[in-house]
Amino acid sequence: MHSSIRPNAHVALRLPSGILKVLEIIPNTTINIGKFGTFPANHLLGRPYYLTYEVLDKDDGKSDPELNVVSASELHAEALGNDHAAPAEGKPEPAEGGAEFDIVGENGEVIMRSNRMTVDDPSRQTLSMDEIEELKKAGTGSGKEIIAKLMASHLAIDQKTSFSLAKYTLRKSRKYLKRFTVLPMDIGILTAHITEKEAYKIMELREETLGLICSWSNIHCAEVSRVQTAEDGISQIGGGRWLVVDDTGGLVTAALAEKMGLLYSADEEWEEGEEGEEKDVLPELEALGEVERKPSQPASCTLEAASNAPNQNGTDVEMADSESAAVHPPNGASPNPTGPSDPPLRPRKPPRPHIAQMSAETNTLTILHTNNQPNLSLLKYFSFDPGAPNPAHPLYTHLKSVSWLQLLYPTEDPSYIEPEVLSDDVLAAMKSSKRGNYYKKRRRWERTARVVDETRRGGYDGLVVASVMEPRTIMKELVPLVRGGGRIVVYHPNVEPLVDLCDLYSKERRTTYIDRQLEVAQNVKIKVEGEEEEEEEEEEEDRNGTSDELDEEDFPVNPTLLLVPTLQTSRARHWQVLPGRTHPMMTSHGGSEGYLFTATRVLPAEGRVEARGRFRGKKRKTGADSAVPT
Repeated sequence: MHSSIRPNAHVALRLPSGILKVLEIIPNTTINIGKFGTFPANHLLGRPYYLTYEVLDKDDGKSDPELNVVSASELHAEALGNDHAAPAEGKPEPAEGGAEFDIVGENGEVIMRSNRMTVDDPSRQTLSMDEIEELKKAGTGSGKEIIAKLMASHLAIDQKTSFSLAKYTLRKSRKYLKRFTVLPMDIGILTAHITEKEAYKIMELREETLGLICSWSNIHCAEVSRVQTAEDGISQIGGGRWLVVDDTGGLVTAALAEKMGLLYSADEEWEEGEEGEEKDVLPELEALGEVERKPSQPASCTLEAASNAPNQNGTDVEMADSESAAVHPPNGASPNPTGPSDPPLRPRKPPRPHIAQMSAETNTLTILHTNNQPNLSLLKYFSFDPGAPNPAHPLYTHLKSVSWLQLLYPTEDPSYIEPEVLSDDVLAAMKSSKRGNYYKKRRRWERTARVVDETRRGGYDGLVVASVMEPRTIMKELVPLVRGGGRIVVYHPNVEPLVDLCDLYSKERRTTYIDRQLEVAQNVKIKVEGEEEEEEEEEEEDRNGTSDELDEEDFPVNPTLLLVPTLQTSRARHWQVLPGRTHPMMTSHGGSEGYLFTATRVLPAEGRVEARGRFRGKKRKTGADSAVPT
């Protein structure tokens, strides 16, 4: 994550009311934050995150409003309520029977006063709405003057307790202060922003649930992890590769990519000086052989020679030193040592090498989707557009996508079929546009075939599912693609589909499945040893087909592939943490609870597993020696 605000980056503005406003910082534009005003976006570029700003009104002679950074000491004092101290307390007379609700010390001093005498009456505020509107128009203190006059014009401000006074001040500050805090766009802020508006689009996922998904799936950065080769010599096992089924618009994918170090682009400077550019250009030119630097030749002369080497006739001219050029100028020109000289032209940088999309072999995410393209629209908040990806972003090479059609029936997908191969003579006779389209189709086919074949070979480190599809149908096809010891995590808003999944992988169903497999193996062995007629074989095949259908109904998935299926849920409750006022929040966002199914992929042993050896139990002593003394 970047430490400062960059152009075209998405940020979250936390307003005084607590609402998050997500927007894109586009240079040379104006940002509108509603009733709090507007300000130029350039005022935020290059500044660090987590600063609180005040929007100041336009001064005389200035066309745009300015931003003022609020100090941390002022914010800390306002959070603790130290701006308005509680008024001096007197010594009230105790009520009859000793019933007193004020907290009084041993010496009779009132430590904390109750609000039983406080009456909320709008007439106690002498400042009218018209006067408040005039203060809004004429005020220059970012709302502070309005709050001060509201406090001064309240007739019963001295009757409020310290807590009620703090609440009153906080309520007026949220309403009139023109402040906002710039927060970086991360997974927690994005989840909170979408949950408040359209929670159904992310299947009502919460931040704590995303944390459980990342923890149970053992997601981590595996750029340099060890890669093993399967017995066939082609398939890859491990390497930090995860399968993902994401129907949350890309929120789960973004959370996994953040743990893998793929969500944010490299931290490069977006403004480089001219000297830095020249230093970058010279090594590239020297490596390409376009510039030859002599031992006594400085870098500036080499750069000038590279820019001015070709003349008008297209031939190379050897450049002289600066002193000889001044005495004997080329082409008979008159020497002018004191006159101004044109700046040397900067050579062009060589084109960047082509980077194949989805070409990474380790530390990758493979997305399974139902449409032509996966729905990863939420990745735009992290500067990655799946429709037009940026080659400089890590997800360009580490994020792969495969459709269900390509996984299950690859030959039926047109993009998996190899296009016609044309000879060099035919390509030379084609137009440049058609030739470019031909190479584009070939690259698209190569990318699709490579990703599909890699996915079908399996060997992934884990499987993460957050989909509205039936979980059992997903597990049937994807669990065999996970290596032994890999983690399986399935999220669903409701508990019923996951309870059914726990039953399908339960111990009892696993035992029955193994016993039935042994019975089928014994029947096949007897059938091979004996000699049967063709009619009996056909009848037996029909019976086997019926039994297979029954097995499909009883065992839609292979229960021996997963171990220790677990069902869990978690909900974090928000608390108000303030001195003397710490308590859980009384209101929170509702919606579904959200549940997780977790299990471990295992490789079932072939044949029957039996315990062998002699079991020697502890013998119980009987006789006079074992009697208990009295």
